This record gives sequence, C-alpha cells and structure tokens, in this order.
Amino acid sequence: MSLVTEAFAMAPQGAAAGQPAGSDMLLQFLPLILMFVIFWFLLIRPQQKRQKAHKQMLSELKKGDWIMTSAGFIGRIMEISDTEVVLECGTAQLRMSRAAVAGVTGKDGKSLDASASASDKK
Repeated sequence: MSLVTEAFAMAPQGAAAGQPAGSDMLLQFLPLILMFVIFWFLLIRPQQKRQKAHKQMLSELKKGDWIMTSAGFIGRIMEISDTEVVLECGTAQLRMSRAAVAGVTGKDGKSLDASASASDKK
C-alpha cells in the first residue's frame, strides 16, 4: 500500500488532481510553433513572393526587351520560345534558357524599376 501512495506523491500536481495533460503539451510545443511562425514570415513567405514575381516577369518577356541574365550578360531579346531565349549582346547572339533571365533592364543596363523611380523624383 505504501508504494501506491508514494507514486501519487511523486506525480505532477495536475496529474494527481485528475486534470488533463493537454495544456501541458501545448505549453511544450508553443516554442516550436512560435519558431515556425517566425520562420514563415521571415524566410518562407518572402521567398515565395520573389519566386512568384520572377515567374510573372518570365511570362511577360517579349521580343525587343532588354534583359540581364543570371550570368551578368545584358542584351536584347531577338527570339523567344517557351524554354529558350536568343539574346543579342553586341555582335554576338547567345542562346540560353529562359530561366537564366534575372530581370528586365533598360538599354543602359539599369533596372527599369530604378529608372522609373528616378524619373518620378524629377
């Protein structure tokens, strides 16, 4: 008989009183849940927004646009298909994957967004 009373004495206070242990589990998982929420807003969500904007930019490319590739080449689109782009860089014509396009630029190599904001300030 004395072993049973000692076991109840060593049990956590909530378990001895017959309270459910669900709230204790929630408190244990709360730091993990908070970390996931922080990672979502600081890492995952912004990356998804960038991917969506890049995909939209790739779908809006057309012949004659000035672009910069991920390798740093700046040139004008001569031909475009679903998977490839023919880029005119000076006297050379480069055929590359459409996914290699990093962004649309102006003829001078500056981003169109930067040039638009500069013209708005004038």
